[in-house]
Amino acid sequence: MNKRQQTDAVVVYTGHAWEAEMFVNILENEGIRGFINNEVVGTLFPFYTTPGMGAVRVIVSESDAERARTLAEDFERGRFE
Repeated sequence: MNKRQQTDAVVVYTGHAWEAEMFVNILENEGIRGFINNEVVGTLFPFYTTPGMGAVRVIVSESDAERARTLAEDFERGRFE
């Protein structure tokens, strides 16, 4: 029987919904699968963002977390503009 390897999910970015969408695209371009968490709340309550209840989070697998955090730092510094 095949056993699926279980990995933990790690939050690597927190911000506005539109920023999270952009960052997930950057991750995908780098071969990292990212998922958005709290997108609905972030869209409905954008004025409560970072780190409030409207904050949208980008989540990756633990194995990709280090590289994703480096990309998040670059993204926040405007490297991808």
